Amino acid sequence: MAAVAWPLVRAARGRYAERLLGEGGTLRPALRDWLILVGMLAVVRAATGEDSPFLLALAALLPAAPTSAAVHTLVHWHLVARRRDGRAVRRTLVIGEAKAVDGLVGHLARRTEHEFIVVGVCPVGEENPQSLAPVAARLGRRTPPRMTADSAPVLDAARRLGVDTVLVVPGPHLSGTRLRRLSWTLHGEGCRLVVVPGLTEVSGRRLNVFSVAGITMLNVTPPLRRGLAAALKSVTDRLGAALLIVLLAPVFAAVALAVRLDSPGPVLHRQTRVGRGGAPFTMLKFRTMVADAERLRQQLAARNEQDGRMFKIRRDPRITRAGRLLRRCSLDELPQLFNVVRGDMSLVGPRPPLPDEAARYDEVELRRLDVRPGLTGVWQVSGRSDLSWDETIALDLGYVDNWSPSVDLGVLMRTVRAVVTGTGAY
Repeated sequence: MAAVAWPLVRAARGRYAERLLGEGGTLRPALRDWLILVGMLAVVRAATGEDSPFLLALAALLPAAPTSAAVHTLVHWHLVARRRDGRAVRRTLVIGEAKAVDGLVGHLARRTEHEFIVVGVCPVGEENPQSLAPVAARLGRRTPPRMTADSAPVLDAARRLGVDTVLVVPGPHLSGTRLRRLSWTLHGEGCRLVVVPGLTEVSGRRLNVFSVAGITMLNVTPPLRRGLAAALKSVTDRLGAALLIVLLAPVFAAVALAVRLDSPGPVLHRQTRVGRGGAPFTMLKFRTMVADAERLRQQLAARNEQDGRMFKIRRDPRITRAGRLLRRCSLDELPQLFNVVRGDMSLVGPRPPLPDEAARYDEVELRRLDVRPGLTGVWQVSGRSDLSWDETIALDLGYVDNWSPSVDLGVLMRTVRAVVTGTGAY
């Protein structure tokens, strides 16, 4: 019965929908479905008088959620790989004003994991977009008196380019009434219509569509900052860090001895960093550089290889022999577990900046400081120092705005692979 009920629950919840196959982050939905399955089978058990041991029956159901999440993740990886090769994609036409079209086409071009490949654009007005996609049709700024004035050029472009999806960016010259009439034509042709509200890097779980007085509205819930989930993160961080300190005590001792024998100076490097809300704290690391590294940094400023606020040199002459190995394996970060226990840091979060870096942050970059900095984070598992400053900011803001316990779990799992490969660690 469980074997039959599980795919039925998943199907009823829309987990096999085509649009979800290419999405990641499937563990949380799988856990919700699993709770529904357990509830259903508990009712059946009570109604039929089935008398197998309860804990044994529950244990038999445990593999359902992680197994389904793992399979869905494999499907997601498979689709992402195919899309990077230009397969398993939708030929797409973009409609909107020139600047809005440029922004959307540019954003889609920078990412390769999605299903949309833009084969043409349809600007509203006489201004020409700067995107590389060809102008397939053009709409006037004013709402035409007849529906065919908009639908004819769009349909002609869609048929000529073999388009199966139309992305529309609403604007002052593309009103709701005009968009509605355009949707009638596209749907009559069997073409998929997607309206792009202009929000970027907002998780789907924070969005829900509702209707008031016949007007469709998009509700954006605020990021998780308080409540049970935030309290659970704080408790889990401190308990997890304390447990890791105990378990890794032999590693701490071995690394400390290696640092002491390799070069003169203290074992631990204490450095002032900026934490949540701009509050400074003292971050601990195993020393990987010569004792006067801070003084030498000013002399090396011209050799900075980062294009933003961070200071990074791939072949930094200040790094010791033991330090290179420690950085390659990320073992120099282990003392930050004490920062996590003290509450200055979290297990997962953005990289904590130096005071002089934070002093140059603009309004957007300051949002990184809305959460506690982390021992690991999306930056660390996505390429670390190989990433540009803009890529680093985009990843951190995505984490700050869309944090959830499942996001932290995913980062921790990816951290193991990042440590083993050492990508971007220098």
